[in-house]
Amino acid sequence: MQYTQSSGAFALFGLVAGLLFSLAATAQELPAVPDAIKKQGVVRIGIKCDYPPDGYLDNAGKPQGIEVSLAKQLAVYAFGSADKAELTCVTAANRIPSLQGGKIDAIIATLGISDERRQVIDFSEKYAWGASEVVVPENSPVKKLADLGGKTVVVLKGAWQIAWFEKNLPNANLLKLDSVSDALQALMQGRADGYAHDLAVLQELAKKNKKVKLVGDLYQIGYRGVGLRKDEPQWAAFVNAAIAKANKDGLVAKWVKDYVEADTQDIVLNMWSLDKVPTTTN
Repeated sequence: MQYTQSSGAFALFGLVAGLLFSLAATAQELPAVPDAIKKQGVVRIGIKCDYPPDGYLDNAGKPQGIEVSLAKQLAVYAFGSADKAELTCVTAANRIPSLQGGKIDAIIATLGISDERRQVIDFSEKYAWGASEVVVPENSPVKKLADLGGKTVVVLKGAWQIAWFEKNLPNANLLKLDSVSDALQALMQGRADGYAHDLAVLQELAKKNKKVKLVGDLYQIGYRGVGLRKDEPQWAAFVNAAIAKANKDGLVAKWVKDYVEADTQDIVLNMWSLDKVPTTTN
């Protein structure tokens, strides 16, 4: 086929027109982006950087993961480019203060929805569920949660397991640390009898580290949501619509396949399916 300057220009015009049409179609499907977000030209989102497969840093130091992909997709829907996502690593302890202080516009960082947190921030619609578990050393006599009474349990600062233990197992001694690696190290060093955290995290730890095992006693089943500042209904409407569209378009399932090993993909997909929430008495 002969390629001329005019035909090349026509093809380029068609490509640009198609892109603009696609962006316009997306814009029509979603509520308007708030003027404040438009003005800053980026979406600033707090993500986890030590919590695979949801958020972690790859060998090049770049954020990757399921929730990281969701954060980038918000920027795609808002501005047409994932490059417009300004991502900040947050911890369980500093993510809400970062939002309240205006450093970020949203938290997509394994944030559990709770009445206590609703007093200081708003949430999107729930987008995934989670449960809590405990890992113990491989030779531990602990068989159920009640066996941890009077023992030392590692929890992460700001994590919702703290409130559960304070209410339901108040005689456990809580050792509050900053990161997953700190918690696992404390358990391996014998400074704690168990490590309480999200089921998704502890399943991966137990799978990769034969020196620990799951207790097998689920508790505190709850939901994740995007953390938002109080009284920003237009932004909340956009975020909710964006999450719904990402699910409708099959993007969440794709991200799970991208970041989760084949033998545990079904487990993670179930956690992103709100119709597959288990029941528990704890």
